Amino acid sequence: MNPRIPIAVLTLFMLPSLFAQEEVIVSEPPVVQEPATDPDEPLTVVEVMPEFPGGSEALFKYMGKHVTYPEEAIENGVQGTVYVSFVIESDGRINEVKVLRGIGSGCDEEALRVVKSMPNWIPGTQRGKPVRVRYNLPIRFHL
Repeated sequence: MNPRIPIAVLTLFMLPSLFAQEEVIVSEPPVVQEPATDPDEPLTVVEVMPEFPGGSEALFKYMGKHVTYPEEAIENGVQGTVYVSFVIESDGRINEVKVLRGIGSGCDEEALRVVKSMPNWIPGTQRGKPVRVRYNLPIRFHL
């Protein structure tokens, strides 16, 4: 058998598809609408995150100086981490303070008290403008 015959036959079968014209329908891409966001809703990640005055080290010092271990927690041997969520307003004020996960025995209340008493933060910014930012802070209670 001549090896050129199968190649020639294959080429003949492919030729019609090379010259065939298909009708191309051009349509507008579907419009995808972004969900409307509330302009007052605090953001969780921004270009420049809020900062405690003096930075993270100053925040740790502040927490160490102002957190008092609750007597009930000491008596019951309770230790762990209280996770507090709060909003840093566009002017730096602390607002909407709540416990995300607590450990009880007065530690949750102490964490709330200390966060509410913090000085104003340097607000976070998005596109060069100060914005509201939700911030989560773990506060560790260890005997």
